[in-house]
Amino acid sequence: MTHVQTMLDTYPKDLGNVDKAKLIECIRACFECAQTCTACADACLSEDMVAELTKCIRTNLDCADICVTTGNILSRHTGYDANVTRAVLEACRTVCKACADECEQHASMHDHCRVCAEACRRCEQACADLLGSLG
Repeated sequence: MTHVQTMLDTYPKDLGNVDKAKLIECIRACFECAQTCTACADACLSEDMVAELTKCIRTNLDCADICVTTGNILSRHTGYDANVTRAVLEACRTVCKACADECEQHASMHDHCRVCAEACRRCEQACADLLGSLG
């Protein structure tokens, strides 16, 4: 059991009709993606060809910020607003796709970009799965 699941299990109110497994997976994927994107941006800054990775670095940092925000919003349930949740999930899915697309362009030369692209695709899918379950 993870802390994400434990915290949801200890929430004192009903979570409503949300698919708890998909919510847990999405929160975990968001925070993992944020960490991976941050590390990838840092690794890009250490590359000799850093100037060629400017867009990748920017996209990594944008993705990390949006993933952290999404994970935080999904972790709060008091005063839930479905429209906000949908908008944040859509934004996260969009930036994860953009980041994965960018990192995949560099993946053959930089393993950190390959790993980052994989984390972004996982998060993109987790956001899509949770969105699909919200109806």
